Amino acid sequence: MSSLGGGVGSGVNPKALSMPLFETMRLAWADPDLRSRIMFVLQMFAVYVVGIHIGVPIPGIDTGSLVSALEKIPFFQLLDMFGGGSLKRVSIFALGLNPYITASIIMQILTTAYPAWKKELQEGGEYARKQQNRRTRMFTLVLCVAQGMGLLNIMKTQGGIPLSVMQQVTVVAFWMAGAMFILWLGEQISEKGIGNGVSLMIFAGIIASFPAMVTPIGLGLRDGLIPIYQVLIVVAIFLFVTWVIVFFTTAQRRIPIQHMRRQMGAKTMGGGGGPNYLPLSVNMVGVIPIIFAVSLIYIPQQIASMFPPGTAMHDALMTVAEYLYPGSPNPGKAVLGSIFYTFLIFFFTYFYTAVQYNVEDIANNLKRAGSFIPGVRPGKQTKDFLDGVISRITIVGAAFLALVALTQFLVPRVFTVQLSGGSVSVLFGTSLLIMVSVALETMRQIEANLVMKTYGQ
Repeated sequence: MSSLGGGVGSGVNPKALSMPLFETMRLAWADPDLRSRIMFVLQMFAVYVVGIHIGVPIPGIDTGSLVSALEKIPFFQLLDMFGGGSLKRVSIFALGLNPYITASIIMQILTTAYPAWKKELQEGGEYARKQQNRRTRMFTLVLCVAQGMGLLNIMKTQGGIPLSVMQQVTVVAFWMAGAMFILWLGEQISEKGIGNGVSLMIFAGIIASFPAMVTPIGLGLRDGLIPIYQVLIVVAIFLFVTWVIVFFTTAQRRIPIQHMRRQMGAKTMGGGGGPNYLPLSVNMVGVIPIIFAVSLIYIPQQIASMFPPGTAMHDALMTVAEYLYPGSPNPGKAVLGSIFYTFLIFFFTYFYTAVQYNVEDIANNLKRAGSFIPGVRPGKQTKDFLDGVISRITIVGAAFLALVALTQFLVPRVFTVQLSGGSVSVLFGTSLLIMVSVALETMRQIEANLVMKTYGQ
């Protein structure tokens, strides 16, 4: 994720694509280095899709009844879509990146709360980041075991799958290896491909889920089970939500910056040229708050799955999970779940904005560079001004994320277009936001590489 870092831009919006999509892809494909990077990303996607269809060797498994049992889990559709359908296939990638995402959430919160780790990360440079990554991966392994045992418990109790202790250990080992392999694929993409590897792996999972989500619509339309007007409404909503996501993802609050004139020998530096701005994005933290919120809301369900059904702890945790789920069929529980879900999104939006963007550093960087905001004194007054602006922008960004996230739960209550195994509404909310955000960010990185190559010639 990019950092403000006190960076100053011209009047052009750096978050918007400066070239047409097809022109960017044509130029990227014509460049041997970028073409090889794009091909590498596609190859990693192919490996991932193959892995989705490799099942874990569980004796006596009945996939149909198992999927019916798993669909009772809150957020099953969303978690399954993030994994490209690997959860309902009970593949080696069934855990997906969920353990890593949850581990990242907890480690970032602990780093903020634990002064020694926070200081180490701020001052330790690359070594400190490697240490943090090592801790996150170790914690990911622990969560792989916990989530794998929970998923197995659901299969044993609701799917009627008898497993010995050795078989359970083997299955969890397969899932753990699969989750870490996906993480490794993401790291390889970040290193040898282009874009953020972990984000692109989630993107690939959503794309891989699309055929299974869209095909029933065509079949229902062909057989006359779904009215054509409902399909047109769905397409219209899809296009409108996509436009809204693009608009807010590229929207910025640009603060004008003035450079003081400096005399360098016979030359006068600064103070002239075109307008300069400090760009502050409306959606500063992308889709991370939604992913964090989903992971936390799903935790009671994960813990409950570790206890036998019918026990007091299992029933209590399942009751909590029902009240936290925005898509609950019970209207009262759905309202409470939506309120709590929105609260988490706002909390993580502010939390992650504070972690990623240090307003004091931005103010100090401007002061050291001899730049200032017209009408605002350098130093503390600049810090307070930027803090107020970012706080107001974050409200808009958090409201946008919450609205998009809740769309997938609101649409089924308004329209009745249903797919086999779930609702088409999952195409409108978080999954669509992730796809658009990751696609835009990747295209921006491709454009940046093209500009750098042109500049270097």
